[in-house]
Amino acid sequence: MRKILRSKKGISPILATLLLIVIAVAAVIVTYAWVMTFTTTQTQQAGVMLVEENVSWPNSTAIKVVIRNTGTSNAKITTVYVGTSSTNLTAPNKVSSLPANVIAGSTATVTMTLVSAWTTNTRYYFKFATDTLATLEFSATSP
Repeated sequence: MRKILRSKKGISPILATLLLIVIAVAAVIVTYAWVMTFTTTQTQQAGVMLVEENVSWPNSTAIKVVIRNTGTSNAKITTVYVGTSSTNLTAPNKVSSLPANVIAGSTATVTMTLVSAWTTNTRYYFKFATDTLATLEFSATSP
C-alpha cells in the first residue's frame, strides 16, 4: 500500500506557480484590452453634445435648423429624419449641406425640404444622426 502512494506524482510547485502567473497575466491583458476599447468609445461619444439652437420655417415646404455642438469633439451630421410623430420619422425630400460638419463650440445650419407642405400649428419631431454614436432628437411646433 505504501508503494502505491509513493508512485503517484503531482505537478511540481514551481510549475504550478508559473501556470498561475501566466493565467493571471493573460486575464489582466484581456481586461485591459476591453477597458481601453470601452473607454475610447465612451469618451468619443461624450465629446459630442448637440443642442438645437433655432428652428425656422422660411417657406411652406422648408425647415431651417441651427445646431450647436457644445462638446469638445467635432461631429458630422450624416442623416436627418422628420415627422409628426416621434415613432414615425422619415427622411425629408431634400436636405442641403449634408454631411454638415459641426465643429466643437460652433454651429451648423441644415435646411430641409419636405415632401409636402408643413401644416400650421403642428408639432414636428426631428432626429439628427452623426458619424459618431451621438444623436440629437427634439420637437418644434410650426407657426
